[in-house]
Amino acid sequence: MSNAKFEVFVSSRNSQYYFRLKSGNGEIILGSEGYVNKQGCLNGIASVKANSPYDSRYQRQNSVYNYTFNLTAVNGEIIGRSENYTSLAGRENGIAAVKRDAPTAPIVDLV
Repeated sequence: MSNAKFEVFVSSRNSQYYFRLKSGNGEIILGSEGYVNKQGCLNGIASVKANSPYDSRYQRQNSVYNYTFNLTAVNGEIIGRSENYTSLAGRENGIAAVKRDAPTAPIVDLV
């Protein structure tokens, strides 16, 4: 059983709402763009939960010692961005964790 969770918070930098998906070990495995209101942020989480099981929704980026991914909705819009990984295997493990954890992760409101 995973202790993964979505955290909803407001940035002190721009007062926008964000979510992050944390794995059971506390590492951030997916982060959002800013939302002007909480409902938009919650809708973003619902979209992650719906789209995360499908490999075709992941855009993988490679550069030297920097591997990332974006999770997209059906329409191609980015709904979550990964942290930076130093290896391709690390990134693939991150994608596997999002696929495994996001659909059932609870939402913790830090606002």
